[in-house]
Amino acid sequence: MGSNTCLVGLQWGDEGKGKIIDILTESFDIIVRYQGGSNAGHTIVIDGEKFVLHLIPSGILRKNKSCIIGNGVVLDPLQLLQEIDELRGKNIAIGGNLHISELAHLVFPYHKKLDEYSEGEKGGEKIGTTRRGIGPCYADKMARSGIRVSDLFCPEYFKQRLKQVVDEKNRIFVHLHGADELSWEAIYDEYLGYAERIKPFVCQTIEFMDKAIKAKKRILFEGAQGALLDVDFGTYPFVTSSTVVASGAASGAGISPRHIHKVLGVMKAYTTRVGNGPFPTELTDKTGEHLREKGGEYGATTGRPRRCGWFDAVSAKHSIMVNGADSVVMTKLDVLDNQKTIKICVGYKIDGKEHKYFPADLVARKEYEPIYEELPGWQEDTSKMRNVKDIPSRTSDYIKRLEKILDVKIEMLSVGPDRGQIINLV
Repeated sequence: MGSNTCLVGLQWGDEGKGKIIDILTESFDIIVRYQGGSNAGHTIVIDGEKFVLHLIPSGILRKNKSCIIGNGVVLDPLQLLQEIDELRGKNIAIGGNLHISELAHLVFPYHKKLDEYSEGEKGGEKIGTTRRGIGPCYADKMARSGIRVSDLFCPEYFKQRLKQVVDEKNRIFVHLHGADELSWEAIYDEYLGYAERIKPFVCQTIEFMDKAIKAKKRILFEGAQGALLDVDFGTYPFVTSSTVVASGAASGAGISPRHIHKVLGVMKAYTTRVGNGPFPTELTDKTGEHLREKGGEYGATTGRPRRCGWFDAVSAKHSIMVNGADSVVMTKLDVLDNQKTIKICVGYKIDGKEHKYFPADLVARKEYEPIYEELPGWQEDTSKMRNVKDIPSRTSDYIKRLEKILDVKIEMLSVGPDRGQIINLV
């Protein structure tokens, strides 16, 4: 059996995937980002220095690793170039180690504008998007009116496509929103400028991946967001616009699913969510506020405060199932250090009936009540733990109980933001 691994979030994103990918990359040759766009934010802390990545795979922080931005990603070239400049400013080398799929779709200013108008008109039903144009870009991709990276290098074709699309969007802006038109000429000139700067990184990543697989290179597939935001399996319509789950890694990277050998899930020791949508275990009291402050629960992309609550085993089991997770990593265990009692949601009470499985109509229901199991807290500092023998007995009880409920092995614990704050359990 091979060793290519897909790492995927099991909650509503923000599970700490960036840190775990950074740790795992030491054992891999290639790191591939397979979906999402600059709406993602992966935070890594190395020796106290903080790095926030939105598009570039987290493996860029290690030497001699190849990083791929796959065809399933929607690429904002301005964001990408800013990220490259920021990383180079911190002495991170970026050159032949970064490869961008020529098949990736591009995010344009009109996508961001559409995102803003769409959210603004939803009122209390806002999805809670980052307004980075991701949804409208994916919508254009599926409507066959998208523009890809490869088009930038065919100027006449690009001009024709862009003019056609901008004319169409301007009709929406002017007649529906009473807004000013966008200039396709200005966008054309701007993006041709981007094209020159990103050209050294653009390649046929499908061919690159095929050669790497045949050469037995070890590949790590990096997802953005979390499985509960998946366009099919998440809390629709309060979801992202792409296939987040592990099955999306194959199509988003341009490989056969046979070449993914392991799925590793990442989940927090509690649950968080950014934006609107159902959240059965949400805490709006002092406990929720404590989790937010101690866990630093503010969006890496938007800075928005995250909603916090107890661990939801119902939704986690759903994510483990649709991803086929072989094992999981649990992050931010140390955030629970001060709790006298810790709760685990093991079911939902809906219309007087207990639900053990994640319901498709959770958004429509609105009235639901979590069913909790309670465990005593450990009330000890776990942030300095580095070995299994350091784990307090009550902490161990919590870990074992989650493994039993979820029917999956927890193979690694993260007890702080730094690269070194990790414990291997296997």
